[in-house]
Amino acid sequence: MEDVEKSTPEQDEMQMPLPPATFEFLVFSLGAQAEMSLGLMHFGPPEEKPKPDLERARHAIDLLAVIQEKTKGNLSMEEHRLVENTLTELRFRYVHALEESKK
Repeated sequence: MEDVEKSTPEQDEMQMPLPPATFEFLVFSLGAQAEMSLGLMHFGPPEEKPKPDLERARHAIDLLAVIQEKTKGNLSMEEHRLVENTLTELRFRYVHALEESKK
């Protein structure tokens, strides 16, 4: 990794530290991706709100479903509930966004 550029002290002060790499953060990250794709998280002016990208949202939801399936029986009760609740909420919101897009 010789080509890695060194950051300046000013750049280091401006960067926020990364959160720990945890299962919960993985679920939250995929959930946030889905919410952004559904148009539920927008940080600009309302008139610049992008249309929902249902394909991307579905992909993030499907990734969470894969995680749910592949981790079945290996999660704590809290982790299981987190995945289950996140998927339920995202699926509901996806169906709602899909219905809205057909109007």
